[in-house]
Amino acid sequence: MNDLTPPPRFLDTGLLRLRTRFVAWVALCAMLGVVGIASASANGRSHNEFPVATDAKLEQAGDTVRLTMALSRPVEVAASVLAGPDRVVIDLPSINFQVQPAAARRSGGVVGAFRFGLFTADKARIIIDLTQPAIVVRAESRPLRGGFGELVIELRKATRAEFQAAVAKTSSRGTEGDSAISGPNPSPGPVAAAQAASGDRRQTIVIDPGHGGIDPGAVVASIAEKSVVLAFGTKLKEQLEAGGRHRVLMTREDDRFVPLAERVAIARAAGADLFISIHADSLAQAQDVRGATVYTASERATDAEAARLAAKENQADSVAGLDTSEDTQDVAGILMDLAKRETRTFSAVFARNLVEKLGGSVKMHKVPLRSAGFRVLSAPDVPSVLIELGYMSSPKDAELLNSAQWRAQAVEAVAAAVEGYFVSARAPAGKAAENRR
Repeated sequence: MNDLTPPPRFLDTGLLRLRTRFVAWVALCAMLGVVGIASASANGRSHNEFPVATDAKLEQAGDTVRLTMALSRPVEVAASVLAGPDRVVIDLPSINFQVQPAAARRSGGVVGAFRFGLFTADKARIIIDLTQPAIVVRAESRPLRGGFGELVIELRKATRAEFQAAVAKTSSRGTEGDSAISGPNPSPGPVAAAQAASGDRRQTIVIDPGHGGIDPGAVVASIAEKSVVLAFGTKLKEQLEAGGRHRVLMTREDDRFVPLAERVAIARAAGADLFISIHADSLAQAQDVRGATVYTASERATDAEAARLAAKENQADSVAGLDTSEDTQDVAGILMDLAKRETRTFSAVFARNLVEKLGGSVKMHKVPLRSAGFRVLSAPDVPSVLIELGYMSSPKDAELLNSAQWRAQAVEAVAAAVEGYFVSARAPAGKAAENRR
């Protein structure tokens, strides 16, 4: 069955019930490894209480490159080295970064660029992209007068053998529980909320604002994709909840990083009836390209542009410093394949409805409906779509993406598409309720 083929007008309800109970069991297994989201406020802390980092400097002297940041107080520092791509990961406690984004685009010696941001509720991270092999010779936060501190990271150019030895050392620490290369720590957040609301018979929708924290997504001037899509997702949640017919969860509600697999796991653990991932693309070499695009999942991309975007979005974990070399695949063989086909059919139905509703309110890309192998759309039992709201590289789209008026208009169109999907006779009504029995 083609991924974009409309579904039949009815399904064998007995077979559907068996399948949904099966995928519910798989989801329950997945929940054992689910990692939730906890906001800073949930831990009784705000960004104002975090140490503040300012004034980032990158200096080179021979084969050594030094990155320094001024700190409001000293903090603990842990450094790791990862390959594929080559990068250095610096883990810190939660930091309020007041560093200009332009500073992170500086390069020198072995450093191509660096980025920074929250990684979990209790951890911040700096990722240094390497242009050639290097090892960490110094990683510390030294105290200064007045109770202030200074973060100092020194890298030295190395041979490939020296670099691989450092990577192996990082990996061996990881098997012993080293947090520098692990994902976020388990915490409650929306997954716990989903379980607590297991008696809720409303359709469950999970909104996924892309990127976040250490992963800014596309950055144009001083505007980061992660902020644009979070504002949109928050507004969409408010709109959908206002009608009282839907239970809405978000994979993140603030500026923090959430791994791709965890985004999928949140939707599955919640027994979601719909998963909507929100992004905003950028094409530096084609500023005239603009308009919104809706994507569904498929093993084979519809075109080269869809394949490019999927490859870029699938690198989110790597951007955040996670080692994805041992990324595991879902289980369940042929039965799960059947569930995927059925789910993708429903995803296609919603995607078509979404293109129609959005097209009546905002400018769409000349090819508005596409598909590719997006990891964030991989839930086998949750209809999922990815919306690219527009191109931040387009001056006109960038202006609209930051317009409250445009946002309200686009949110209303997406909400209308959601309503239309669930009232349609073709929608999998009650799937989540069946899964929760």
